[in-house]
Amino acid sequence: MDRWRGRVALVTGASVGIGAAIAKSLVQHGMKVVGCARNVDQIEKLAAECVSSGFSGALFPYKCDLSVEDEVLSMFSWIKTQHKGVDVCINNAGLALPEPLLSGKTSSWRTMMDVNFTALAVCTREAYQSMKERKVDDGHIININGMCGHRVLHNADLHFYTATKYAVTALTEGLRQELQEAKTQIRATSICPGLVETQLTYRLLSQNPKKAADIYKSIECLQADDIANAVVYVLSAPPHVQIGEIQMRPVEQLT
Repeated sequence: MDRWRGRVALVTGASVGIGAAIAKSLVQHGMKVVGCARNVDQIEKLAAECVSSGFSGALFPYKCDLSVEDEVLSMFSWIKTQHKGVDVCINNAGLALPEPLLSGKTSSWRTMMDVNFTALAVCTREAYQSMKERKVDDGHIININGMCGHRVLHNADLHFYTATKYAVTALTEGLRQELQEAKTQIRATSICPGLVETQLTYRLLSQNPKKAADIYKSIECLQADDIANAVVYVLSAPPHVQIGEIQMRPVEQLT
């Protein structure tokens, strides 16, 4: 990770869970991390913790609604002004809403597609353009995907969410191919966790929080730090090594 010291990473959805763990880990490794979310209060607290812990990097909170393209473009403009540009882009933000295909609300489907897929694509494009503009040829784009990007669970509430993750799987491979055709050493990686103990399931099952708690108690789940460690592993690979995808799940998880 020494070659990343002092360089700039963007982490979307950095206020809680996996995003917060990734942001903290990269700051520990000496990176300048722009952490964005719609609510930055928790990122500001995390930034203060990083300072008090004496980490060699720094965390910069940025308020951004990723479903609004103008806000995303303004964020990249701010990063260019303040930090010259992005060297690592970690597309972590995502949400799951319980909206079946046969009865779900179109507005909720659009929200999931806007955040889980379209915003990820916009951030990917802008991060690449930032790297290209500065002739950065060793950058990295990491998409926090999920095992839902590879299999369809027998759960109607998850089917549209799953479709957005399948889309991310296809996008990441398409991105790898385009980067290769562009004759660049910039790499693309998809990290696909199984069940992680975060707020996502509680939000998905907001009408039945006990069910969410029971799911997390049923097996020893992955923790947000496990995903952060996977990100560090990917970034630590030698420049000639392309880690296209990591699939990871709890040992006790069946599917």
